[in-house]
Amino acid sequence: MSEHRPAIQLFVPKFRVDECLEAIRPALERGWTGMGYLTAEFEDAWKEYSGFDNAHFVNSNTAGLHLAIEVLKSTHGWSDGDEIISTPLTFVSSNHAILYAGLTPVFADVDDQLCMDPDSLVERITDRTRAVMFVGLGGNVGRYADVVRICRERGLAVILDAAHMAGTKVDGRQVGADADVTIFSFQAVKNLPTADSGMVCFAQPEDDAMARRLSWLGISKDTYARTLDGGVYKWMYEVDELGFKYNGNSVMAALGGVALKYLDQDNAERRRLSALYAAALENAPAVRVVPISPTCESSRHLFQVEVDNRDDVIVALNERQIFPGVHYRTNDEYGLYKAIAGHTPRATAASKSLLSLPLHLSLTDDDASYVSEALLAVTG
Repeated sequence: MSEHRPAIQLFVPKFRVDECLEAIRPALERGWTGMGYLTAEFEDAWKEYSGFDNAHFVNSNTAGLHLAIEVLKSTHGWSDGDEIISTPLTFVSSNHAILYAGLTPVFADVDDQLCMDPDSLVERITDRTRAVMFVGLGGNVGRYADVVRICRERGLAVILDAAHMAGTKVDGRQVGADADVTIFSFQAVKNLPTADSGMVCFAQPEDDAMARRLSWLGISKDTYARTLDGGVYKWMYEVDELGFKYNGNSVMAALGGVALKYLDQDNAERRRLSALYAAALENAPAVRVVPISPTCESSRHLFQVEVDNRDDVIVALNERQIFPGVHYRTNDEYGLYKAIAGHTPRATAASKSLLSLPLHLSLTDDDASYVSEALLAVTG
C-alpha cells in the first residue's frame, strides 16, 4: 500500500504565489531589485511585528551571525582567540560564524529539551569567555531565561541564534528582545520562507549602524541611501572599515513581507499538527517526544523524537514513502571541530537518536496519522 502513497517529505515550503508575484512586481517594474524601499519596508514590518527597536535585513542567517559577532567583537573589545560558549547540536553555521570572526567556540551540553543546559554553561565559563550563543532548536526556548540571567550576572553578551524561532513567543512577544543580538533565518524551508535571507536585530542602535556598514562592504552610505540624498555628491561615500557583501535584496524582502502577514497563522497550524503527533506518540515506549518549554508559544519549526536504531528506522520509514530528517549531527563529529570537542554526553546521545518528523503546511491530518502509525510500527 505504501508504494502507491505520495511521498511525505520533511519540508515543503508554502508560498502564496499570486500574492508573492504582486509583491515582487513593483521591484521589477522600477528596476530596483537590490537594497531599496522594499528592504526598508520589510525591516519596518519586522520591527512592528517583533517589537524590536532595530532590524537589519541580510542575505542569510549565516551572514547575520557573522555580522553579529564581528560587531560585538569590535564594540566590546574582544580579541582573537576569545571564547563564545555555544552548542554542538546545531547547524554548522552557528559555530562557523564564531570561527569566521577569529574567536573560539566552546561546547556546552544540552538538556532534555535539546537546548543549552545552564549548568553545563556555568562549567564552561573561563576568563576568556566573552559571550554565549543560545540556539533555539526547532523553535524551542528551553531554559533560555536562565542562560540570560547567568550571562547578565557574569557580564557576558547574549547572542540568540533564532534561525528556527520566527514567531516563537514568550508572554505574547517575539523572543529575543533581551539578547544583545538576535538573528533569524528566512531560508526557503523556514517558517517565514523566502529563497534565502535573514534578519539581524541588535539591542543597541550603534551596533545596528555598524552592521549596516559592514554588510555593504564597509561603505558609509549604501546605494539606496544615496538615491535619497538631495545633494550633488550622491556618488560620494567613505570606506573606513573592511566589510562584507551581506545585504538583503528587494525580491527576498517582497517574499518575506507576504510571509510575515501569515506567520502567526502558519505557526498555529504547525502547533496543531505537532499536537496530533504528540497525542499519537504519547504512550509509545520506544519513542521519546522531545519536549517544548511550557513558557513559550513555539514556532514549531521541528517536531523531534528520539528512537533507538535511528538509522534503521529512517530506512524503514523511507520504504513507506516517509522522509524524515536529522537535526543535527553534533558539530564535533566533523573534522573541523574535533580539536575543540568537549564533554557533552547528552548532545552526543541525542545526535545518534534524533529524528525530525515531516512538518509543513501541506501536511494533512491523514499524513500525520500515517507517519505516526508507521513510526510506531517500525519501532516495535
